Parts: sequence; C-alpha cells; structure tokens
Amino acid sequence: MNGAVLVINSGSSSIKFALYPSSGRNGELTALYDGEIEGIGDAARLRVRDADGKPLVETAIPGPATHHAALSALLEWIAGHAGGTELAAAGHRVVHGGREFTGPVRLTPDTIAKLEALNPLAPLHQPHNLAAIKALSKLHPKLPQVACFDTSFHTSQPAVATAFALPRALSEKGVRRYGFHGLSYEYIAGILPEQLGAKADGKVVVAHLGHGASMCAMVERRSIATTMGFSALDGLVMGRRCGALDPGVILYLLDHEAMNSKQITHLLYEESGLFGVSSISDDMRELLASRDAHAAEAVELFIYRIVRELGSLAAALGGLDALVFTGGIGEHSPKIRARVCQQAAWLGVRLDERANGAGEPKIGTEDSAVDVLALTTNEEYVI
Repeated sequence: MNGAVLVINSGSSSIKFALYPSSGRNGELTALYDGEIEGIGDAARLRVRDADGKPLVETAIPGPATHHAALSALLEWIAGHAGGTELAAAGHRVVHGGREFTGPVRLTPDTIAKLEALNPLAPLHQPHNLAAIKALSKLHPKLPQVACFDTSFHTSQPAVATAFALPRALSEKGVRRYGFHGLSYEYIAGILPEQLGAKADGKVVVAHLGHGASMCAMVERRSIATTMGFSALDGLVMGRRCGALDPGVILYLLDHEAMNSKQITHLLYEESGLFGVSSISDDMRELLASRDAHAAEAVELFIYRIVRELGSLAAALGGLDALVFTGGIGEHSPKIRARVCQQAAWLGVRLDERANGAGEPKIGTEDSAVDVLALTTNEEYVI
C-alpha cells in the first residue's frame, strides 16, 4: 500500500486538490493526480487528471453539494481508482494565520477554533478553508491534517513594514499588515536559483497577478514588503476586490450612503475591482477582448496600480534586480506583461517581445538592467 498526501485548496464554490506521494526520490515530488470540484452549493462536478495532465474522470455529484459531499466523492474516487494508494495525511491552504501561526501547524479542535476567530480578516477565504478541514475531519477522523498559511512567508518582514500608524493598543491586538499569497511566493523563491543563479538572492519583486493579486519585494528570497496588508483587500486592483482604498471612503459610505458593514463588505469584495470598473466582467481575458471603453479603463487601472506599486517596492528594496510575473494573469497574459514592462522602462526593464509571446520563462532582453521572468507557481507543491 502506497502512502499519499492529499493537498486541498478550498473556496466557497470549488475545491482544488492534488495527491502527492508521501515520499519522493531525491526530494522531488510530482503529483499523482490533481483536479477540482466545481459547483459546490449547486450541481457540483468532480474532475481528475493524471500526472501528465490527461483527464481521467468528470462526474456529477448529486444534489446541492456541500463541502462534505464534495470531499466524500473525492475520497471515494481515490479509494477506488488510485491504485492502492492510502492517505497518510492532508495539507490545507489556509489564508490567514494571524500573529500566532507563522508556519505549518497540525490541526486540532483548539487550532481550528483559533483559526475561526480570524474569519473577519479573510471573509472570502477563511470560512471556506475551514469548511473543508471540518468536513474531512468527519469523513476521515484519524487522518492527520496540517494547515499551511498564506501569511507565513511574510513573517520575515521588518517591523516597520508591518506597522500601521495607529494607537499601540490596536497594534497589540493584531491590527497590522500581514500579507498574503505567501505559498505562491515561497514556491517562486524556491525555484529562482534555477533561473537566476546567485542573482536570485538579489533585489526581486514578484507579481502574483490573478483574480486575487499582490506583489512581494524579496531580498535573499525573503519577504521584506508586500502590497496586501491587514486583509486581502489591500494593494492592487483585483477581479472583484478594490485594492488600496482611502479609509475615508468607508466613513463616507457609512455616514452618507447609509450602508452598513455587511453591505460595504459585499461592495468591496464582490462588486469592485475589474468587475466594478468595467461593469462587464472580472475576467481579464474578456476585458482585453472587449471594445468597450469601460473595459479598457479597468485594464488601464489594473496596470497603473501594478506599476505604481512596483515603484514603491523598488524603493523599499533600494533598487531592482529582477521582476517576476506569476499567477493566472501573470503566467498567461503576454499583453499585460508587455504593458507593465513598457511603463516600468524607467527602472531599466526591457522586454523581449518574442520570448514574451512564446511563453518562455526568461522574457527580458539581453541588455535589460532588470531580469524579467514569467514563472508558473505551484502552491500545492509547497503545501
């Protein structure tokens, strides 16, 4: 019987998963299977691919499927089709670890209760991360489960980079900058030497651009500053999230638009970002293909905020040696990469248009003062 680790990245309506062998040759691990369950809360479907990315199964999960039903279907498939593989453990992506959890932690009822207390800091993610943990605990109560946090990578930041100019009493209660997308940044930091050699330990900015988006400044492949802060709302324009916002806007909405906190939360997390500006879509592919002026404005704002934050992070680094694009948009949109690089030319960024269009990892010209890369991230591998 072969042991395997089930890696789970759970959202409100979907679960991404991968199944890894519990040990690998020379420390290298390749997923045995991966896939997703989409449509949780409605007519869910389970999709599984093999190690080469070949589709193996696509099947419906009856009823308005819960996280419990979705994971039950997945466990049933693993038991019947994964070639004598027995689960040894499960690893979960959990967005927020707060001040206490700065590295992977074994999940217990006490730990889960502490993580639930952080739900208000990541309302779109944390409750759904925990829903999968609780469901798996009921389905497989003896299975060891470990949480890996998006905030952990940023615990290396200096105190000045995490502080707000608020009364100390609030800071002592945990009101500070945390940063997110840490699992993605950790993976990129791990593979940078393959691309840059010794320069990987230089002044690097990684742009994780997707439906959620942020950027991270690294020295010696450790986080020193990032664009997201107390919550996953801060920083860049995102699919449906606003990014950086003057807190005075919140006061205005409360006092003059008669909105309550629940309404404001929905506005900032669900109705803003690319979707709010364009009034069309939160999908960058659709916006780039559209001729609508509002779509063009949304794309322009997305790029403008990236370039502005790039300048800010380069200032925090005291220079820039490399710029790395990753995430769904960063990996797959040559147009966005090209427009960012064009506006960052003042930093010494020079883009090789052929390499960029061909999807090569190194996309800077030979005379570029800044190395430019487009790399595929792998959060499941890190977990």
